[in-house]
Amino acid sequence: MNTVVVAALIKKDNKYLIAKRAYDEEENLGKWEFPGGKVEMDEDEFTAIEREMKEEFEIEVRAVKYLTSSKFDTGKKIILLKLYECEYIRGEFKLNAHSEYAFVEKDKLLNYDLAPADIEFAKYVKENC
Repeated sequence: MNTVVVAALIKKDNKYLIAKRAYDEEENLGKWEFPGGKVEMDEDEFTAIEREMKEEFEIEVRAVKYLTSSKFDTGKKIILLKLYECEYIRGEFKLNAHSEYAFVEKDKLLNYDLAPADIEFAKYVKENC
């Protein structure tokens, strides 16, 4: 069974938000990602990404549209990761699940040590955004 995870693409001043994982399975600890999280039972994906940004950063965003997805096999489960364009609304960034965050130019995203499932998203952003 697939685990559905949503990720936010938040753009500010022509740069894109990525964050460094502070808590995760050992193989992804310290890796950079487009932040997000699991979709809960009876929750739609738009609501999930908005909730996750509130939990992880204490910011308010509005999920605008679905962009792309990638599948990643961890060896224990298959993760279906879906990227959503999100509009930042308000809030000061607080790090609740990450050790740091950065707004990065799209051409520099692949210079970061991204989690494996997020590499495809960085390529998508570079080519399509």
